[in-house]
Amino acid sequence: MANPKRRHSRERGRLRRTHYKLKNRSGSKCPQCGKNKRPHVVCPHCGYYKGKQVLVYKTVEEKKKEREKKRTKT
Repeated sequence: MANPKRRHSRERGRLRRTHYKLKNRSGSKCPQCGKNKRPHVVCPHCGYYKGKQVLVYKTVEEKKKEREKKRTKT
């Protein structure tokens, strides 16, 4: 395998790496809530996918009630 004869300068290495940038992901609007989401993925805001509710997100109050129930049981 070929080896470099001389060391590359920092500038030369950085110029080579200018194309290694991250690209923006494409997005689409959720038909239920209208917020941006990734295509072909469940909406992280409302939990709907293809018009059906797949995930159920609990409110802060519901989470507090569940914690209180666990505390009283033990």
